[in-house]
Amino acid sequence: MKCFIISDNNDTLIGMRLAGIEGVVVHKRGEVMEALAGAAKRDDIAVVFMTRKLIEQCGEEIADMKLTLRRPLIVEIPDRHGDSRIVETLSGYVSDAVGIRI
Repeated sequence: MKCFIISDNNDTLIGMRLAGIEGVVVHKRGEVMEALAGAAKRDDIAVVFMTRKLIEQCGEEIADMKLTLRRPLIVEIPDRHGDSRIVETLSGYVSDAVGIRI
């Protein structure tokens, strides 16, 4: 199974390509949904990474897809313009899941 990235900038796409992950750069809402639908139809794609900006742009549709599709797993990633508080975010996820503060 493969991963795929749908990004709003070339820098993120190039970085993921260096890791062996193929993908596309899109900017408009229609392009985002078309790319996501295309990735969902492919049998070889298990995970789709999407930049935060694109997730926010198509929030309702993506939330519905996350609930209804068995595959692919849609994962939000920060891009170069996102906030850099990743440690705080991860600590929050652990805290919520386990119930203890790190």
